[in-house]
Amino acid sequence: MTTSAQEPAQCAGPDLNPRKPAFAMPAGATDCHAHVFGAREKYGWAGDRLYTPPPVFLKDYIAMLDALGSARGVIVQSGVHGSNNDVLVDAIAQSNGRLRGIALIPEDISDAELDRLDAAGVRGFRANLVAGTGVQFDASRKLAARVARLGWHVQYLLDIEKFPDLDRVLDDFPVEVMIDHMGRPDTRGGTDAPGFQALIRLLKSGRGWSKLSAPYRTSRDAPPYADITKFAQALVAAVPDRLVWGTDWPHVMLDTAMPNTALFADLLMTWVPDAATRKRILVDNPARLYGFE
Repeated sequence: MTTSAQEPAQCAGPDLNPRKPAFAMPAGATDCHAHVFGAREKYGWAGDRLYTPPPVFLKDYIAMLDALGSARGVIVQSGVHGSNNDVLVDAIAQSNGRLRGIALIPEDISDAELDRLDAAGVRGFRANLVAGTGVQFDASRKLAARVARLGWHVQYLLDIEKFPDLDRVLDDFPVEVMIDHMGRPDTRGGTDAPGFQALIRLLKSGRGWSKLSAPYRTSRDAPPYADITKFAQALVAAVPDRLVWGTDWPHVMLDTAMPNTALFADLLMTWVPDAATRKRILVDNPARLYGFE
């Protein structure tokens, strides 16, 4: 990354030549976690953003999906644009039905704006409890009660070992929840760690989901991130019907060498060796959660 006195760090761009995965994606395969940026002149950038994005846009993301053989994608609104979700709305509108979205919303959002986002293809909102930006837990609970009528869910970025009773905390939550990136497990521990077990209990309750995504966020190993394998396999063994998969494209704030995005599809061969289970995670579960036709 590069820095200046005026701008947050600029992230390196992704590999724009993703190769084909080691297996053929099933029809309807969905990348359930990616970020798309828009021109600063049109959409603005938040002054408190954590990073300056690489110059990649919707066309680059669609090209990546095509290269991997993914029919669909879910765009998670980036803090780069704050709670101006127009870049998300425009991306969905231009995708010919291939995309859905997860928004960033303020506490004082109007019902009319929630309705606009829902009609555009937004299916939930995100709360970043790791960086502490945007709405936090108490505010997200209040907002969850407001979006329940729309059938949305709340997506949390959190470190699961800080929430050893997460399943109990969320027991009476107004909507279902998504836990990003397998809960960002601490690889120094095992799958019997209290927080990770709480995640499994949450998913088994039918109130939660998680994403097989972004192993590099907490891995201490070089690709293919072998220390994450046991966590992914434990989730697949316990709750395959509550899991989806994502690339985390374009891999922002990554300080190591940029991986080819096809690697994250290839990992499914190890994490989910059974083809029928892979189809559930890649196709059936996303269709149910995000409302794809």
